[in-house]
Amino acid sequence: MAETAAPATDSDGKPRAECGRRSDGGPSTVGFLGDFARGHALFSVYRLGPDQTRYPNGPCEFLIDCDDGVGPHEVCRFDDADFAPAWRGSWNGDAWCGWLLKRAKALITGAPPD
Repeated sequence: MAETAAPATDSDGKPRAECGRRSDGGPSTVGFLGDFARGHALFSVYRLGPDQTRYPNGPCEFLIDCDDGVGPHEVCRFDDADFAPAWRGSWNGDAWCGWLLKRAKALITGAPPD
């Protein structure tokens, strides 16, 4: 498969992930940083905010969701302290993991992906 990604937009130019819900049940417009596609899968990146369950608050957490036609499901979560992802289920060790993190980091930092 090619190592390219197409902007995931509808006919009006709006990101496709701007409607509906995230995999964690939150609205997909809250914390939405952007999305990208590879093959038939749409990946969306969200900023969830700092972990407020401890004192002092933890680092900011991010979520990558994948919608491959059956609704969004979680790919991984990571924080901005070390970018060490916690992969979900079958994504652990998947060949796309490195590519996904590179694209997500580009959305978070605003830098173009390599």
